[in-house]
Amino acid sequence: MSPWLVLAGLGAFHGLNPAMGWLFAVALGLHRNSRSIVVLSLVPIAIGHTVSIAVVAIAVVLLGLVFDQRVLEIAAGIFLLGWAAYFAAYGHRHRVRIGMTAGMLGLGIWSFLMATAHGAGLMLVPVVIPLCLAQTPAQELTAAGSLPIALAAIGTHMAAMLAVILVIAVTVYGWLGLSFLRRGWINFDLIWMIALTITGIVLIA
Repeated sequence: MSPWLVLAGLGAFHGLNPAMGWLFAVALGLHRNSRSIVVLSLVPIAIGHTVSIAVVAIAVVLLGLVFDQRVLEIAAGIFLLGWAAYFAAYGHRHRVRIGMTAGMLGLGIWSFLMATAHGAGLMLVPVVIPLCLAQTPAQELTAAGSLPIALAAIGTHMAAMLAVILVIAVTVYGWLGLSFLRRGWINFDLIWMIALTITGIVLIA
């Protein structure tokens, strides 16, 4: 499968997760009785999430200048498994206390912290490393050649995520309302922990 499709798929999954922003965008729009606020909320959500995953992606590129690809993959795999274990044991105890009607600044902070806590940037590592290597003739990571690719990867991921968030937020705000959440709920945290674990094992193996 194309790594760009994987990046878009991860972005779409993040967009589906209410904790990543659409739930707060809808709540803020309902509180202020404005559809435009729902759409405008995508700006701080995008900024917070982008900063979080950009830090990880850029760190991977810089570490790639020093370490071999295989070393990076094993280290990333071990870190992902450790993060999945920590998230399973303690993730629910460290929820950020920001209200459902937080302003734009609060929404941006929430987006950054949730993306970081979920290890969103870490999930891009298995895609970013080979993608950057594939763009260099010598099969070596270089800052000049890999950084633009890493930024393009972040852009692809964010475009898919924001598209999904926009569709869900506008749909829920305009037609469904938040009451539909009482009728059913998907445990995205459990799905995410499984994804972290599988990715970590694949990287190590």
